[in-house]
Amino acid sequence: MKKTFFLLILSALSFCTAQAQSARPPYLTDTPSRWVDSVFNSLTPDERIAQLIMVAAYSNRDEAHAQEIEKLVTEQKIGGLVFFQGGPVRQAALTNRYQAKADVPLLVAIDGEWGLGMRLDSTIRFPYQMTLGALADDSLIYQMGREVAREARRMGIHVNFAPVADVNNNPNNPVINYRSFGSDRENVAQKSIAYMRGMQDGGLLTTAKHFPGHGDTGTDSHYALPVITHDRQRLDSLELYPFRKLIDAGLSGMMVAHLSIPQLDSTKDLASTLSKPIVTDLLREELGFDGLIYTDAMNMKAVADHYPPGVADAMALYAGNDLLEFTQDVPKAIAEVKKLIRQGKIRQRDLDARCKKVLAAKEWLGLNRYQPVVLDSLVHDLNPGAAQLLNQRLFESAVTTLRNADRLLPLQRLDTLRIATVSIGSDTVTAFQKMLDNYTGMSHYTLPVKPSQADIDRLKTILPAFNLVILGVHVPSVRPTRNYQITPELQAAVEALTGVSQTVVCYFGNAYTLPQFRLEPAQALLLTYQDHPLAEEAAAQAVFGGIATNGRLPVPVGDQFSLKEGLRLESLNRFHYTLPEAVGIDSEYLTRRIDSLVHLAIDSGATPGAEVLLAKDGNVFFRKSYGYHTYDEKIPVQDDDIYDFASVTKISASLPALMRMTDEGKFDVDKTPADYFSEYRRSNKKDITFREILAHQGRLTAWVPFWKSLVRRNGKLKNTLKKDGSLKSRYFSADSSDKYPVRITDDLYLHKKYRKRIYRSIRDTPLLSETKYVYSDLSYYLYPILTECLEGQQFEDYLKQKFYQPLGATTLTYNAYRHFPMDRIVPTEYDSLFRHTQIQGTVHDEGAALLSGLSGHAGLFGSANDLAKLMQMYLNGGTYGGRRYLNEATLKEFARCQFCDQGNRRAIGFDKQSLHPSMNGPAPLSASMDSFGHSGFTGTFTWADPTNGLLYVFFSNRVYPTRENPKLSNMNIRTGVMQIAYEALEREKMSMVEE
Repeated sequence: MKKTFFLLILSALSFCTAQAQSARPPYLTDTPSRWVDSVFNSLTPDERIAQLIMVAAYSNRDEAHAQEIEKLVTEQKIGGLVFFQGGPVRQAALTNRYQAKADVPLLVAIDGEWGLGMRLDSTIRFPYQMTLGALADDSLIYQMGREVAREARRMGIHVNFAPVADVNNNPNNPVINYRSFGSDRENVAQKSIAYMRGMQDGGLLTTAKHFPGHGDTGTDSHYALPVITHDRQRLDSLELYPFRKLIDAGLSGMMVAHLSIPQLDSTKDLASTLSKPIVTDLLREELGFDGLIYTDAMNMKAVADHYPPGVADAMALYAGNDLLEFTQDVPKAIAEVKKLIRQGKIRQRDLDARCKKVLAAKEWLGLNRYQPVVLDSLVHDLNPGAAQLLNQRLFESAVTTLRNADRLLPLQRLDTLRIATVSIGSDTVTAFQKMLDNYTGMSHYTLPVKPSQADIDRLKTILPAFNLVILGVHVPSVRPTRNYQITPELQAAVEALTGVSQTVVCYFGNAYTLPQFRLEPAQALLLTYQDHPLAEEAAAQAVFGGIATNGRLPVPVGDQFSLKEGLRLESLNRFHYTLPEAVGIDSEYLTRRIDSLVHLAIDSGATPGAEVLLAKDGNVFFRKSYGYHTYDEKIPVQDDDIYDFASVTKISASLPALMRMTDEGKFDVDKTPADYFSEYRRSNKKDITFREILAHQGRLTAWVPFWKSLVRRNGKLKNTLKKDGSLKSRYFSADSSDKYPVRITDDLYLHKKYRKRIYRSIRDTPLLSETKYVYSDLSYYLYPILTECLEGQQFEDYLKQKFYQPLGATTLTYNAYRHFPMDRIVPTEYDSLFRHTQIQGTVHDEGAALLSGLSGHAGLFGSANDLAKLMQMYLNGGTYGGRRYLNEATLKEFARCQFCDQGNRRAIGFDKQSLHPSMNGPAPLSASMDSFGHSGFTGTFTWADPTNGLLYVFFSNRVYPTRENPKLSNMNIRTGVMQIAYEALEREKMSMVEE
């Protein structure tokens, strides 16, 4: 991680400095090289020609292909290979095999415009250049270049055929199109330079293409010879502009396109690759380029249809190219070159100079000290967290907002929205929809690429019930072939559903395809340029204000949108879902250690499963689920599972209500129960303040097992059964009614008057004789009725209206069985003492169960993600998502240790770090004294640290199947996981200091 940190600084300095200076290709030097001279002198004339030949190689083909390449290496002594499709380990193994057979180390290239992922599986696919064309910050492209270089060199690759420096000013271009940085020459030039510099600074040779400019063609040179009819003035002012800039910036290589350009060479059917006026006169002499010149692939029909193999290769060398790519017949090519030498058309000294230039490049690459590729951990090394983060940032930075009527985005007032999402062009719920789910509750629908009219009509009847529809339009292809695979049915679906309600459209496709869809009725329109999971996630986060958008169109889009158009969306400081590297943590280190500890807990029988969420400064950087709901391993734990909070309810239900009422002047922690409940005026608690009570300093009894008054010593419920087996009416009924409204189980309901016995018992329970810290649940039974009295609203409704729904924390609820499918709710205990059933979806705590599952001390359910939103609001000083919920001063007072001088660590409701922190304390050892949180009996825990901006949620069901399992606490699993996060942060700080 320290290397990544300093690389970013060094990269930015290098990029900015280099902008102002011209440079030669890095491998060119005026100092003679002993290695180059020695190797050159050892080569025969044929072998010197062979050094200029690169053949195509694949790692997804059979042994016969490998033997064919090996034969070319050993017998023809070719100078290099260009790898295409395959896999990284297979390719690296073949590279080692071929290099071991080569007398002179091979120059290995790849056509990796968007990184190794363009050709190899199991590697990173960075954005297309059109996507990158939307970026405002070119330094990100430089960083991408550095990373592409690192990955390539790790693979034993020395040359990347990138960047594409074509100015794509023809929307119908069938071959360049999305591969270009756009239609603006300056944008193309600067981004090409950034990408080139990043790769070359990383030790990789680059190849700008397709000289002198393939951007304004209607023909694909893979299949025919395109003709460009522009005059020289136009070519100079547009097509050639980026190439000139790249040459001035020290470009190491140039690839010449297969184009017919009569203004530069009027020879009929002669591709520019084979044109001496273009390659030598224009590129080499007029533009002064002295780096390596590569042909485009010699198997492409723009050349192959007009000249046979071998002949075309010789013509390319005659034209002035240094290296032949994708030579189809090596012996024939060498023979034809020798023929031109004999005819005097190619001078031997020119050929020798090119050979030496290639050898000089190989020496610069370190091939004079060749080492084989290490295969161990190769795939791991090609996919580091830092590179994954960079890829995420690239996609996020490209998101372009093209329309935002009435400032609809980013979405606010989530409590007023009924949201439906539709992914059009997908058969299953997409990464886009899954990311949207993180922000609030919504309903998801999908339509395939060819939806039926019945499917469209069905959605047209469903969607008007929602006041916001978010459409994800997934264009099947970025390639123009077959009209980007856009179907009439897809167009009909988009037209039918856009505007059926207030609509946000997120468009995952090539910008040039936008005019093919009727999107005018949409209130907001976001463009990502391609359909990639990271692009989908970025758009979803932008919709809700998790990230800002600053993308600008790199091309004009029909008559609808102009070049460089794009609106800025500001972040609302809702959660940004990212990677550990975003907060300075090594993801591998963090994941390995947390995985180890949580798996230890599961393997030890401390809990059947768990979920961990970590955030820093509003960035959710770790979120992972482990194990199963139960030990029979039938239902795996998922990130959106619903857990029983147990005592975490205290700080996620009672406290927000009390703090808000404090802000409103309706509640005062320095008043007593007698000030709010008349029945307490003669109680032994009439003089105890809520400050003392909430800090567990109020001499209250720890707890009262109210349920035990309903159970006999033999475990049977009291006053329950008549002689005929039917239920007695004093306490229980088998059915729900006005008289028996309190659901205990599916077939057991409690008398409505029993709650009064609970409240009376709390009022009359004796006080402890000594004033000291004793953790007590009792007062929390009262806060729901206190809230209802002061606010005139049911407690749960109040919490949902004032906090949960506006936060987008829509899973936070009591009695989860009413709201969620059972397979999403994690079970707790099999209650063998009171309810004699498996508890799932109803509160585990018996006292809360006697109050219809709704109490201030227990009973709340929800997901880890939604609890984290509430905790982040606390960390933010009372704000979240652009809205203030609580006054910062109130939060600080409630989160402050109240009776530290009396040996009590507790705040008002919140738990705190131990006064003398230890490994066995209530909080991680490294948590600051300002931190706060709470644990829950069922195996839950949450903690927030303002000093470090760190937020943590740990959910488990350690009480399944029995509460008589102390392993989770004894092993310090909950606090231990967060301690790992502290250590990971400290580890990176120390590594940077050492560096």
